[in-house]
Parts: sequence; structure tokens; C-alpha cells
Amino acid sequence: MTTARIASPRTARAINDRIALELLAERGPLTAAALKDLTGLSRPSVADLLERLARDGLVAVVGEDRGERRGPRARVYGLVAGRAHVAALDVRAEGVTFAVANLAGETVGRAALPVPGGGPGDERPEAVVARVADALGDTLRAAGVSTLHTTVMGAPGLADPATGALRASGSLPRWHRLLPGALRTRQAGRVLVENEVNLAGIAEHRLGAVRDRDTFVLLWLGAGVGAAVVLDGALRRGASGGAGEIGFLPVPGTGGLPGAADCEGGFHALAGGAAVLALARRHGLDATDAEAAVARAAAADSGPGAAFLDELAGRVALGLAGVAAVLDPGCAVLGGETGRAGGEALAGRVERRLRELSPLETQVRAAVVGGSPVLGGGLLTALDTARRDLFGGPGPETASASPAGATSAGGAPATPPRRLVMPPTARRRGAAAVAD
Repeated sequence: MTTARIASPRTARAINDRIALELLAERGPLTAAALKDLTGLSRPSVADLLERLARDGLVAVVGEDRGERRGPRARVYGLVAGRAHVAALDVRAEGVTFAVANLAGETVGRAALPVPGGGPGDERPEAVVARVADALGDTLRAAGVSTLHTTVMGAPGLADPATGALRASGSLPRWHRLLPGALRTRQAGRVLVENEVNLAGIAEHRLGAVRDRDTFVLLWLGAGVGAAVVLDGALRRGASGGAGEIGFLPVPGTGGLPGAADCEGGFHALAGGAAVLALARRHGLDATDAEAAVARAAAADSGPGAAFLDELAGRVALGLAGVAAVLDPGCAVLGGETGRAGGEALAGRVERRLRELSPLETQVRAAVVGGSPVLGGGLLTALDTARRDLFGGPGPETASASPAGATSAGGAPATPPRRLVMPPTARRRGAAAVAD
């Protein structure tokens, strides 16, 4: 039997403040009456709460209720959006895209920087890093932002869960590994590094195709392949950050086996961008890249295009069958440029083929987050970090990027926070909480 513990008034106030701030972040500006209804707190408790948060510079009056009730209009309270700003970077071999948002989650700046010659053989990685850092600075100035609370950098490769450092790889530009250090010296605040596919998985979980699931796998199909693994609501990175490196998965049909430094004999050889484009051309489809070929085939869904999608679905199902056998996620999302281009036409085919290969029921859905899901997941992660710091208390588990301190070295959540629940009597008093 669990013994209930009564929280101190100070702890109860902190809980109430956090709940109110999260409601304002999630729903936008609210009246005091709306906060009262949503929190269960008394009217005096809500008034005290709003006064405290206003003194702390987190909440301000942003307008008046335009309802039809008689008498004075009720004040509307919202987050002080400019209290903090965050940024996200989607870092690729060929360039970087940036997004900047305020504490309320409103995007206030976007930019892109091509990096020609930024491949593995680039002779001056320091020069590339300087240009990227300068471009971020220009984006901040254009948005009227002086400093950042948190910056999240999404990049391909392995990000160490303990240190956040990107592991050296001959297939990735050296400037990727140098960039986090340079950002820390350029008023980028706390800099977190996360695998790009993991950030896309966070975006789909919070905004997209799997808002109703706490256990799923996002399969990234683009130039390369990868997977984001979310189990019981927590992003799993593995002991070294390599969970989801599905390109190295040995599968039939590649004519070889992957090696420690080369995934060409693995699942990548079947589902990577070059392999998908070659498959499309064998089916008589004229396209310049895999994304265009898949999009065109999915739009027509007949003739050679349909045959191409059938064969591609068989390849994708091979990789997912291995994932299902180990993780039993119950749901897989096809993301990345190629996966999203295939839409329901490809997802439905993969699900049917997977049903023939695996006894485990697995739904297959198409990714739906528009724009850059890497930037979307990066901004969510950065906002969670900033709000956790400014609001107090833990944030969503899936949004912690390395090394945010919310996961163990193995990628599992650290000691989970105690959930605090306020009983009805305490809600009416607004002064106590119990731990369950």
C-alpha cells in the first residue's frame, strides 16, 4: 500500500504554476476563469498564481475577452513569448537549415545555408563551421533575438547519449563534429545534439501520424535509412546512440553483408535513395531522384508505377520485419523524403507485405509532418528544455536530446519523476498535493 504524502504549500504552488504555464503553452492565451476550470483551482488561487508568474516575467496580460457577457471584459493572460528563444538546426552534408522560435512556440526566423563542397573530402571544415555560425547569427539578428536559451542540432550519425558528441565517420563531413563547439561560443546557449531521425520521430509523435501511440518506430527512407525508436513514450537511443541504425541490418537480396564501417551490404542497399532510384528506372520510370520517382508512382498507382511500389514495399517490409521481431512496436511510420512521398499508397503495401512476413500485428502509416520534421522535432526539444528550466519540473520524456540529462547512458529514462496529483479538496484550497 502506498502512503500518501502531503506536499508543502511551496511545492503545491510550484506544481500549480507549472500546470498553468503548460496550459498556456499548449492552448495559448486564457482568461483566469478558463484557468480555474482547467486546473480545478479556486478563483483566489488562480489570481495568486497569475500574480506570481507575472512577477517572474513569465505571464502578462495580452488582451481582453471579446465574449458577449455583460460587464467589464475579462483579461486574457499569455506567456511572455520574448522571455526566451530557442533554435533548431537541420544539418546535412550539403547544407544547414535554421529555425528560431520564442517561448510560446511561435517561429520568428528561418534561413538556409548551402554548403557546396561540404562532403567528407572538404579541406577546410573550420571555414564551413564559421559560415554556419555566422548564418545563425544573421538569422537571430534578423529576428531581433540577442541570445538563445537552447539550440538543438539534428545531424546524421551517432550522437553519444552521455556527451552529445558526434562519432567520427568517414561518410560524414568533419565540420559536423566541430559545429556544436562553435555554436556554444556564439551565444547559442545550451547546445544539444540529436540524431536527425530521432528528431523526426519526436515531431511525428507530438504533431503528426502517431499522436495516439506511445510505442512506435519511425523508419526514415531518404538518401540513407534509419529508425527512431519510441517505447512507452520514451525515445530509446541505445548504449552508444546507435539504436535505429537499420541500414546495417543484414537482409536477403543485397548480395553481401554489411561491415563495421560500411552498410552497403545491409538494408541500406535495398532501401537507400540510390537503390530506390535504380529500382524505379528498372521499372521504366524516368526520375532524377528517389523522392520524385516514388511521388509520381504513388500519384498514378497504376501500371509500371504500381509494380515499382509493390517491389519497393517488399524491400521495406524486409527491414521492418526484423524490427518487429525484436521490438514489437505495433506501429511503424514511413518518414524521410522517400517514405513521405509514398504516402498511403506505399504504407498500405508495406503493411500488407509485412503481415505475410511477421506474426506480429504492425500498423504502417505514412508520415504527415510537413516541412522539415527534423527542424520541427528540434524546436520541440529545445522548447521542452527551455520550459523545463523556466517553468520548473520535468518535461516530456521523448523530447530530451543528448546530453539533456533526462536519459541514462543506455537511452532509457533516468529515474522517472514522481507524479504529483492534487485531490479535489486540495484543488479547491489550491494549497496541497499528494504523491501517488
